[in-house]
Amino acid sequence: MTRRKFLGTTLAGGATLIAGGSNMIFAANSPAVTEAGANSLFRLGGDLSVNRLGFGAMRITGEGIWGWPPDRDNALKVVRRAIDLGVDLIDTADAYGPETSELLIAEALHPYPKDLVIATKGGLTRPGPGQWVPNGRPEYLTRCVENSLKRLQLERIDLYQLHRIDPKVPMEESLGALKKMQEAGKIRHVGLSEVSAEEIDRARKVLPIVSVQNQYNIGNRKWEKTLTYCEKEGLGFMPWSPIGGNRGLKDNALEAAARDYHASVVQLALAWLLHRSPAMLPIPGTSSVAHLEENMAAATLKLTAEDWKRVDALAS
Repeated sequence: MTRRKFLGTTLAGGATLIAGGSNMIFAANSPAVTEAGANSLFRLGGDLSVNRLGFGAMRITGEGIWGWPPDRDNALKVVRRAIDLGVDLIDTADAYGPETSELLIAEALHPYPKDLVIATKGGLTRPGPGQWVPNGRPEYLTRCVENSLKRLQLERIDLYQLHRIDPKVPMEESLGALKKMQEAGKIRHVGLSEVSAEEIDRARKVLPIVSVQNQYNIGNRKWEKTLTYCEKEGLGFMPWSPIGGNRGLKDNALEAAARDYHASVVQLALAWLLHRSPAMLPIPGTSSVAHLEENMAAATLKLTAEDWKRVDALAS
Protein backbone atom coordinates (compact mmCIF):
# COMPACT_ATOMS: atom_id res chain seq x y z
CA MET A 1 0.00 0.00 0.00
CA THR A 2 1.42 3.39 -0.95
CA ARG A 3 1.51 6.33 1.45
CA ARG A 4 -0.99 8.21 -0.72
CA LYS A 5 -3.36 5.24 -0.73
CA PHE A 6 -2.95 4.86 3.05
CA LEU A 7 -3.92 8.48 3.60
CA GLY A 8 -6.86 8.17 1.24
CA THR A 9 -8.10 5.11 3.09
CA THR A 10 -7.66 6.48 6.60
CA LEU A 11 -9.18 9.85 5.83
CA ALA A 12 -12.13 8.44 3.93
CA GLY A 13 -14.21 8.61 7.07
CA GLY A 14 -13.76 12.37 7.33
CA ALA A 15 -13.70 13.31 11.00
CA THR A 16 -13.87 9.74 12.29
CA LEU A 17 -10.93 9.07 14.59
CA ILE A 18 -10.09 5.76 16.16
CA ALA A 19 -7.22 6.79 18.36
CA GLY A 20 -5.54 4.83 21.10
CA GLY A 21 -4.62 1.20 21.36
CA SER A 22 -5.53 -2.07 22.98
CA ASN A 23 -2.80 -1.92 25.60
CA MET A 24 -3.69 1.27 27.51
CA ILE A 25 -2.68 0.53 31.08
CA PHE A 26 -4.73 3.29 32.71
CA ALA A 27 -7.69 3.50 30.31
CA ALA A 28 -10.13 1.43 32.33
CA ASN A 29 -9.54 3.33 35.55
CA SER A 30 -9.13 6.89 34.32
CA PRO A 31 -12.20 9.07 34.97
CA ALA A 32 -10.93 11.61 32.44
CA VAL A 33 -11.02 9.21 29.48
CA THR A 34 -14.18 8.21 27.68
CA GLU A 35 -15.02 6.43 24.47
CA ALA A 36 -17.47 7.78 21.90
CA GLY A 37 -17.90 5.00 19.39
CA ALA A 38 -14.40 4.40 18.05
CA ASN A 39 -13.25 7.87 19.03
CA SER A 40 -11.02 8.27 22.08
CA LEU A 41 -11.89 11.38 24.07
CA PHE A 42 -10.46 13.18 27.07
CA ARG A 43 -12.36 15.36 29.54
CA LEU A 44 -10.30 18.42 30.40
CA GLY A 45 -11.17 19.55 33.90
CA GLY A 46 -13.91 16.93 33.96
CA ASP A 47 -16.25 18.99 31.76
CA LEU A 48 -14.60 19.65 28.38
CA SER A 49 -14.59 16.57 26.15
CA VAL A 50 -12.05 16.77 23.32
CA ASN A 51 -10.67 14.41 20.73
CA ARG A 52 -7.24 13.37 21.95
CA LEU A 53 -5.46 14.35 18.73
CA GLY A 54 -5.59 18.13 18.47
CA PHE A 55 -3.88 20.86 16.47
CA GLY A 56 -1.04 23.16 17.50
CA ALA A 57 -1.26 26.56 15.83
CA MET A 58 2.32 27.71 16.30
CA ARG A 59 3.46 27.05 12.74
CA ILE A 60 0.73 29.00 10.97
CA THR A 61 2.79 32.13 11.69
CA GLY A 62 5.85 33.44 9.81
CA GLU A 63 9.28 31.85 9.69
CA GLY A 64 10.81 31.49 13.13
CA ILE A 65 7.33 31.82 14.66
CA TRP A 66 7.62 35.53 13.90
CA GLY A 67 5.22 37.78 12.02
CA TRP A 68 2.60 36.90 9.45
CA PRO A 69 2.83 33.76 7.31
CA PRO A 70 4.03 34.20 3.71
CA ASP A 71 0.67 32.87 2.48
CA ARG A 72 -2.13 34.10 4.73
CA ASP A 73 -4.87 32.29 2.77
CA ASN A 74 -3.03 29.00 3.14
CA ALA A 75 -2.76 29.49 6.91
CA LEU A 76 -6.51 30.04 7.11
CA LYS A 77 -7.11 26.91 5.01
CA VAL A 78 -4.98 24.82 7.37
CA VAL A 79 -6.96 25.94 10.42
CA ARG A 80 -10.31 25.33 8.71
CA ARG A 81 -9.21 21.93 7.41
CA ALA A 82 -8.27 20.90 10.95
CA ILE A 83 -11.88 21.44 11.98
CA ASP A 84 -13.09 19.46 8.95
CA LEU A 85 -10.92 16.55 10.09
CA GLY A 86 -12.50 16.44 13.54
CA VAL A 87 -10.13 18.61 15.57
CA ASP A 88 -11.92 20.21 18.51
CA LEU A 89 -8.84 21.25 20.52
CA ILE A 90 -6.62 24.00 19.11
CA ASP A 91 -3.58 25.12 21.07
CA THR A 92 -2.01 28.53 20.55
CA ALA A 93 -0.24 31.30 22.52
CA ASP A 94 0.08 35.07 22.49
CA ALA A 95 3.82 34.57 21.84
CA TYR A 96 3.21 32.85 18.50
CA GLY A 97 3.86 35.64 16.06
CA PRO A 98 3.56 37.28 18.57
CA GLU A 99 -0.24 37.66 18.49
CA THR A 100 -0.46 36.44 14.87
CA SER A 101 -1.62 32.90 15.60
CA GLU A 102 -4.54 34.02 17.78
CA LEU A 103 -5.63 36.57 15.18
CA LEU A 104 -5.53 34.00 12.37
CA ILE A 105 -7.58 31.50 14.39
CA ALA A 106 -10.29 34.09 14.94
CA GLU A 107 -10.21 35.13 11.28
CA ALA A 108 -10.49 31.52 10.12
CA LEU A 109 -13.12 30.22 12.53
CA HIS A 110 -15.11 32.93 14.30
CA PRO A 111 -17.98 32.48 15.03
CA TYR A 112 -16.57 29.26 16.41
CA PRO A 113 -18.00 25.76 15.93
CA LYS A 114 -19.94 24.40 18.88
CA ASP A 115 -17.74 22.57 21.39
CA LEU A 116 -14.44 23.84 19.95
CA VAL A 117 -11.88 24.28 22.74
CA ILE A 118 -9.25 26.95 22.14
CA ALA A 119 -6.32 26.76 24.53
CA THR A 120 -3.90 29.66 24.66
CA LYS A 121 -0.93 30.67 26.76
CA GLY A 122 0.73 33.73 28.26
CA GLY A 123 3.91 34.45 30.16
CA LEU A 124 6.56 34.33 27.41
CA THR A 125 7.55 37.55 25.67
CA ARG A 126 9.12 37.90 22.21
CA PRO A 127 11.67 40.75 22.10
CA GLY A 128 12.66 39.57 18.61
CA PRO A 129 12.84 36.54 16.27
CA GLY A 130 14.15 33.48 18.07
CA GLN A 131 13.89 35.16 21.47
CA TRP A 132 11.62 33.81 24.22
CA VAL A 133 11.78 35.57 27.60
CA PRO A 134 9.54 34.67 30.58
CA ASN A 135 7.44 37.37 32.23
CA GLY A 136 5.29 36.12 35.07
CA ARG A 137 4.47 39.44 36.71
CA PRO A 138 0.81 39.43 37.78
CA GLU A 139 -0.06 42.72 36.10
CA TYR A 140 1.49 41.51 32.84
CA LEU A 141 -0.39 38.18 32.89
CA THR A 142 -3.65 40.01 33.57
CA ARG A 143 -3.08 42.09 30.42
CA CYS A 144 -2.17 38.92 28.51
CA VAL A 145 -5.52 37.33 29.32
CA GLU A 146 -7.46 40.47 28.39
CA ASN A 147 -5.60 40.84 25.09
CA SER A 148 -6.02 37.18 24.15
CA LEU A 149 -9.75 37.46 24.78
CA LYS A 150 -9.90 40.40 22.37
CA ARG A 151 -7.78 38.77 19.65
CA LEU A 152 -9.67 35.48 19.82
CA GLN A 153 -13.03 37.27 20.12
CA LEU A 154 -13.98 35.25 23.18
CA GLU A 155 -15.76 36.11 26.41
CA ARG A 156 -13.99 33.29 28.23
CA ILE A 157 -10.91 31.22 27.43
CA ASP A 158 -11.57 27.52 27.98
CA LEU A 159 -7.96 26.66 28.82
CA TYR A 160 -5.37 29.29 29.71
CA GLN A 161 -1.85 28.05 30.31
CA LEU A 162 1.09 29.70 32.04
CA HIS A 163 3.60 29.43 29.20
CA ARG A 164 6.61 29.30 31.52
CA ILE A 165 7.30 29.78 35.19
CA ASP A 166 9.28 33.00 35.52
CA PRO A 167 12.30 32.35 37.78
CA LYS A 168 12.20 36.02 38.83
CA VAL A 169 8.58 35.87 40.06
CA PRO A 170 7.16 33.49 42.69
CA MET A 171 4.85 31.01 40.99
CA GLU A 172 2.14 31.78 43.51
CA GLU A 173 2.03 35.43 42.40
CA SER A 174 1.77 34.54 38.72
CA LEU A 175 -0.95 31.95 39.31
CA GLY A 176 -2.71 34.28 41.71
CA ALA A 177 -3.33 36.66 38.80
CA LEU A 178 -4.78 33.82 36.72
CA LYS A 179 -6.96 32.77 39.66
CA LYS A 180 -8.44 36.26 39.80
CA MET A 181 -9.19 36.13 36.07
CA GLN A 182 -10.78 32.74 36.56
CA GLU A 183 -12.94 34.06 39.38
CA ALA A 184 -13.96 36.95 37.09
CA GLY A 185 -15.24 34.41 34.55
CA LYS A 186 -12.58 35.15 31.93
CA ILE A 187 -10.80 31.80 32.23
CA ARG A 188 -12.49 28.42 32.54
CA HIS A 189 -9.52 26.17 33.29
CA VAL A 190 -5.80 26.70 33.94
CA GLY A 191 -2.83 24.68 32.71
CA LEU A 192 0.96 24.78 33.04
CA SER A 193 3.86 24.28 30.65
CA GLU A 194 7.29 22.68 31.07
CA VAL A 195 6.88 21.76 34.73
CA SER A 196 7.82 18.98 37.10
CA ALA A 197 5.43 16.98 39.26
CA GLU A 198 6.61 18.95 42.28
CA GLU A 199 5.82 22.24 40.55
CA ILE A 200 2.33 21.00 39.66
CA ASP A 201 1.73 20.11 43.30
CA ARG A 202 2.84 23.58 44.33
CA ALA A 203 0.61 25.22 41.73
CA ARG A 204 -2.43 23.22 42.80
CA LYS A 205 -2.21 24.80 46.24
CA VAL A 206 -3.10 28.09 44.51
CA LEU A 207 -5.79 26.93 42.06
CA PRO A 208 -6.95 23.81 40.20
CA ILE A 209 -4.71 22.67 37.33
CA VAL A 210 -6.25 20.58 34.53
CA SER A 211 -3.39 20.14 32.04
CA VAL A 212 0.34 20.20 31.50
CA GLN A 213 2.19 20.97 28.27
CA ASN A 214 5.76 19.60 28.29
CA GLN A 215 8.12 18.59 25.52
CA TYR A 216 7.72 14.87 24.92
CA ASN A 217 7.94 12.45 22.01
CA ILE A 218 9.01 8.91 21.22
CA GLY A 219 12.66 10.00 21.13
CA ASN A 220 12.57 12.40 24.10
CA ARG A 221 10.98 11.17 27.31
CA LYS A 222 12.60 13.56 29.76
CA TRP A 223 9.28 14.36 31.43
CA GLU A 224 8.22 10.77 32.10
CA LYS A 225 7.62 11.45 35.81
CA THR A 226 5.36 14.39 34.97
CA LEU A 227 3.37 12.21 32.57
CA THR A 228 2.94 9.57 35.30
CA TYR A 229 1.73 12.29 37.67
CA CYS A 230 -0.82 13.49 35.12
CA GLU A 231 -2.10 9.94 34.58
CA LYS A 232 -2.52 9.42 38.32
CA GLU A 233 -4.24 12.77 38.91
CA GLY A 234 -6.44 12.84 35.78
CA LEU A 235 -4.66 15.80 34.17
CA GLY A 236 -4.26 16.15 30.42
CA PHE A 237 -0.70 15.88 29.12
CA MET A 238 -0.18 17.92 25.92
CA PRO A 239 3.22 17.00 24.45
CA TRP A 240 4.76 19.83 22.48
CA SER A 241 7.23 18.87 19.75
CA PRO A 242 5.35 15.53 19.49
CA ILE A 243 7.24 14.51 16.35
CA GLY A 244 10.63 15.97 17.25
CA GLY A 245 10.30 19.63 16.23
CA ASN A 246 12.33 21.08 13.37
CA ARG A 247 14.74 18.16 13.26
CA GLY A 248 12.01 15.56 13.25
CA LEU A 249 12.44 11.87 14.01
CA LYS A 250 14.94 10.34 11.62
CA ASP A 251 15.66 7.01 13.25
CA ASN A 252 16.33 4.37 10.56
CA ALA A 253 14.80 1.64 12.70
CA LEU A 254 11.59 3.65 13.08
CA GLU A 255 11.49 4.31 9.34
CA ALA A 256 11.69 0.57 8.69
CA ALA A 257 8.94 -0.13 11.22
CA ALA A 258 6.74 2.57 9.72
CA ARG A 259 7.06 1.00 6.28
CA ASP A 260 6.04 -2.35 7.73
CA TYR A 261 2.84 -0.77 9.08
CA HIS A 262 2.13 1.18 5.86
CA ALA A 263 2.60 4.51 7.60
CA SER A 264 5.07 7.38 7.81
CA VAL A 265 7.45 7.90 10.73
CA VAL A 266 5.35 10.93 11.71
CA GLN A 267 2.18 8.85 11.83
CA LEU A 268 3.88 6.10 13.81
CA ALA A 269 5.27 8.64 16.31
CA LEU A 270 1.88 10.28 16.83
CA ALA A 271 0.09 6.94 17.11
CA TRP A 272 2.70 5.86 19.67
CA LEU A 273 1.86 8.90 21.80
CA LEU A 274 -1.86 8.11 21.71
CA HIS A 275 -1.08 4.52 22.64
CA ARG A 276 1.45 5.47 25.32
CA SER A 277 -1.05 7.04 27.69
CA PRO A 278 -4.78 7.84 27.84
CA ALA A 279 -3.80 11.21 29.34
CA MET A 280 -1.87 12.12 26.18
CA LEU A 281 -3.26 14.94 24.02
CA PRO A 282 -0.83 15.43 21.11
CA ILE A 283 -1.07 18.80 19.33
CA PRO A 284 1.06 18.47 16.18
CA GLY A 285 1.41 21.68 14.21
CA THR A 286 2.00 22.39 10.54
CA SER A 287 1.58 25.07 7.89
CA SER A 288 0.63 22.50 5.24
CA VAL A 289 -2.80 21.01 4.56
CA ALA A 290 -1.17 17.83 3.25
CA HIS A 291 0.92 17.42 6.39
CA LEU A 292 -2.12 18.15 8.53
CA GLU A 293 -4.02 15.33 6.83
CA GLU A 294 -1.05 13.03 7.30
CA ASN A 295 -0.90 13.90 11.00
CA MET A 296 -4.60 13.31 11.56
CA ALA A 297 -4.47 9.95 9.79
CA ALA A 298 -2.19 8.78 12.59
CA ALA A 299 -5.25 8.45 14.82
CA THR A 300 -6.46 5.52 12.72
CA LEU A 301 -3.25 3.52 12.92
CA LYS A 302 -3.92 0.29 14.82
CA LEU A 303 -1.12 -1.99 16.01
CA THR A 304 -1.15 -5.06 18.20
CA ALA A 305 0.36 -5.09 21.67
CA GLU A 306 3.35 -7.00 20.27
CA ASP A 307 3.79 -4.43 17.51
CA TRP A 308 3.87 -1.62 20.07
CA LYS A 309 6.48 -3.48 22.11
CA ARG A 310 8.63 -3.67 18.99
CA VAL A 311 8.24 0.04 18.22
CA ASP A 312 8.96 1.01 21.82
CA ALA A 313 12.11 -1.15 21.85
CA LEU A 314 13.34 0.38 18.58
CA ALA A 315 12.92 3.91 19.93
CA SER A 316 14.44 3.28 23.37
